[in-house]
Amino acid sequence: MLITAKAPLRLGLAGGGTDVSPFCDNYGGCILNVTIDMYAYCTIEPTNDNKIVFDLRDREEYFETETKDYIDPSDKIAFLHKGIYNRLVKDYNLKNLSFKMTTYSDAPAGSGLGSSSTMVVCILKAYIEWLNLPLSEYEIARLAFEIERIDLELAGGKQDQYAATFGGFNFMEFKANNEVIVNPLKVKNWIKNEIESELVLYYTGTSRESAKIIKDQVKNTKAKDEKSIEGMLELKQTAIDMKNALLTANFDELANILNKSWESKKKTAKSITNPEIDKLYSFVMENGAKAAKISGAGGGGFMMMLCDPREKHTLIKKLKKSDGITMSPTICEDGVKAWTIRD
Repeated sequence: MLITAKAPLRLGLAGGGTDVSPFCDNYGGCILNVTIDMYAYCTIEPTNDNKIVFDLRDREEYFETETKDYIDPSDKIAFLHKGIYNRLVKDYNLKNLSFKMTTYSDAPAGSGLGSSSTMVVCILKAYIEWLNLPLSEYEIARLAFEIERIDLELAGGKQDQYAATFGGFNFMEFKANNEVIVNPLKVKNWIKNEIESELVLYYTGTSRESAKIIKDQVKNTKAKDEKSIEGMLELKQTAIDMKNALLTANFDELANILNKSWESKKKTAKSITNPEIDKLYSFVMENGAKAAKISGAGGGGFMMMLCDPREKHTLIKKLKKSDGITMSPTICEDGVKAWTIRD
């Protein structure tokens, strides 16, 4: 028997960072995001050898142990995998599990596409499929958030877990006490097609540790740094404005809001941008892009851009002359999925 799960990665279109406490606790957060055809994958192969194996193909990490109720994650190898296993064993009183788990992602950690949280959701879904655990979409996303942010004490927000679970275009609201409301958007097919025709992703080749950037934002919020909070409030408003522009097919306004979102994002922490990112932004704007921003926390990873479809090929051709990787993603409307192949 082989259990397989896959969960889509996401692009944060507007409002990113407003899902992080204490900002969302004090002011409320709003984010607009969409999932794309890049995924995290997980397979579980049940075994009878009383062993647990975690094989992280993309990260070149391998961990093996005898079956046990708790696996110490302190050595950081397969850190997320161990944290998920420990939480499920504790919550559902699981005993004597023996299996091999293999995982990989289409995007590297630190890409700005929510790859770590997406992997957590993917692994959870594989366990749910295998063990028939009674978890709804909201419960999967909430559990993924708790494992990362509470159990493993990884700094970050809440949007990624919900995006990977629900899939598609979502307008999300974040309130005090970790309350999250996911509003799936009914975006017409021709609007999705136009966005896909304008959308370009460029991987800078530099991953970044989002936790450091997020800690800076948290520090600034707690200190009531005026510039940072102003930027966060602007980001929240851009999510609302972009939702309206998306649903009314105002593509010029979409581009304007994306640019405004990037300017507001840079106010929230000094580490959001750097000379290399600024240079890349100027380059794409001079060569056909209408708007651009770094996806996720900032500091590196993927730059997403919107351009006139007539200029897309030329822009991609020029980007391919540099060291990064250029992609034209399509929109994924489905959230996390899992299925079983029986012998």
